[in-house]
Amino acid sequence: MSPGSVVVTGANRGIGLGLVQQLVKDKNIRHIIATARDVEKATELKSIKDSRVHVLPLTVTCDKSLDTFVSKVGEIVGSDGLSLLINNAGVLLSYGTNTEPNRAVIAEQLDVNTTSVVLLTQKLLPLLKNAASKESGDQLSVSRAAVITISSGLGSITDNTSGSAQFPVLAYRMSKAAINMFGRTLAVDLKDDNVLVVNFCPGWVQTNLGGKNAALTVEQSTAELISSFNKLDNSHNGRFFMRNLKPYEF
Repeated sequence: MSPGSVVVTGANRGIGLGLVQQLVKDKNIRHIIATARDVEKATELKSIKDSRVHVLPLTVTCDKSLDTFVSKVGEIVGSDGLSLLINNAGVLLSYGTNTEPNRAVIAEQLDVNTTSVVLLTQKLLPLLKNAASKESGDQLSVSRAAVITISSGLGSITDNTSGSAQFPVLAYRMSKAAINMFGRTLAVDLKDDNVLVVNFCPGWVQTNLGGKNAALTVEQSTAELISSFNKLDNSHNGRFFMRNLKPYEF
């Protein structure tokens, strides 16, 4: 079954935009709420001609912006609640072990990729729990209520054999490892509320972050992600996967 409503953060370009483009193909979704820091500049997102798509401004690092956004989402989804939150917004800041020490860069990296994801998710929990309560039993799915966070293989502690010498991704790795822990913790905490929580690595994708030489196009990655989202159930809760549902080690 399809989610009744979906929020996609960071949807003005890259994977976020690709996810929205995939979601509009599902005619059973009633509301697709896509965010951009500057709506006026999100020309490709706004060009999607579908009355179900709501493009809303959101600066994830601003509490006032978060509160205004959450209120608007509540108005759009109404008493049905929010079915699916896709935490996609993020940034990669250059910072490695041998970089000149800079507290501000690390703080910004963690604020965007970790702290802001936690806060937005917490603020949307009442809407997600409301959606989950509409069904009886303990079956989990994106059609009921779910939090999906786009993480990265660079956040895997087990898989980290390259450090940050070749690419200065120390702070980025830290931010994604932290968000993986948040996902695992959230899944445990929301077990009785029947809200599914899963983190995904989209792969190496041709975006501003991934670069032109990346292995996957946005369409390839997001098509597989959406297919995987629709297959999620209780067995996937609290875990970390590749875009094709191959398990990833934390």
